[in-house]
Parts: sequence; structure tokens; C-alpha cells
Amino acid sequence: MLRRGLAESGHVVDVERDGAAGERAALAGSYDALLLDVMLPRKDGFAVARALRDAGVTTPILMLTARDTVADTVAGLDAGADDYLRKPFVFDELEARLRSITRRDPVPAREELRVADLVMDLRTRTVARGTRQIVLSARETAFLEYLMRNAGRLVTRPMLEDALWERDRDTESNVIEVYVRRLRLKLSAAGEAPLIHTVRGAGYRLGEGAG
Repeated sequence: MLRRGLAESGHVVDVERDGAAGERAALAGSYDALLLDVMLPRKDGFAVARALRDAGVTTPILMLTARDTVADTVAGLDAGADDYLRKPFVFDELEARLRSITRRDPVPAREELRVADLVMDLRTRTVARGTRQIVLSARETAFLEYLMRNAGRLVTRPMLEDALWERDRDTESNVIEVYVRRLRLKLSAAGEAPLIHTVRGAGYRLGEGAG
């Protein structure tokens, strides 16, 4: 249920079924945040959090648990968690907690992305080209954000699949092309010059005259 809810909100989610597997994934991958249940088989959440911090992993951790004592909360925070959410909880609160811990960065977060006259407001997740507002789905927004963060660079299909889809999910053969086509239509709906360019046999590049 959590995976489905987060995916519908535009997040890319990997799920591991026990603490040891979760620790390996966190050590090997690059994540914006970790949701870590306390009661896990093989290795509990407290032990996983401590091991990750000892290994130098600084990814924000949100601990989830049915335990409701102050001692448990303190134990979770002492293990290295950035926040602690007791079950049962409302999904909106989970998302709010995730937004909070991922904002805790010593480097000021960018508030917008800009490529030519295309602007994405990272706070509101709205997109505009010049004065024209562009309505995108959550997945389209995530796709465009990735391209904008890599503007001017070659972005390959494997890069897009790895960044935007779950690791254990089979991606349909033409799903990348479908999203590129949708974005091209929406970004140039008023006759603007194209910004997404195909690099034949290699991938895509975002920018003015970047083909």
C-alpha cells in the first residue's frame, strides 16, 4: 500500500522484505530517503540504521513502527533516524515527514529549474513555458525534472529507466518513447521550438538546439 501510494504521488520506490536486504540496497543505491520499519526479519530497523550511519550513509531515514513509547522513539533517533512515525498514520503525514527530512540539507535547495523559457517550480511542482502553464501528470513531471536536471547532457534510456522506474519492475519496451512523445507535444503545444532532441542510437538531450 505504501509503495502504491508513493508511486501515485510521483516517487520511484524500491522495496526490500527484510532488514539485511534493505541495508544492502541502501549501501549500493542512491536514494533521496529511506523508509525503515523497526520490526523487520533478519535485522531490525534500529540495527540497520546504526549500520548505515556507521558506514557513512547520510541518506535521511524515516522510521516506521507500531511501538509507541518515548524510549522507542529515542532509540530510533539515537540509531540515526531523522524522524520517527508511529503506526497507524495518515498517508498525508507520511508524505509531509518525507518532505521535511529531504529538505534538511546544508546546501540551500534550488527552488526552480530553468532551461531556455521552460521553468519548473520545485516547491509547487508546476511547469510553465514562457507565460503558458503546462499541465503534467506526476510521472511526466518526474520525467521532465530528470531531463532538466541534466540539461545539455546526453541522457540514455538506461539512465531514465534507472532513475524513474522501480528496480524490480519490468519496463515496457516503448515506455520511454511514449513519455518523450507526450512531453514534446505538451512543451510545444503553442508552436514553441522543440527542447527535447533525439540523439540517434544513444538517447535524448534537453536544450535549445541541442540535437
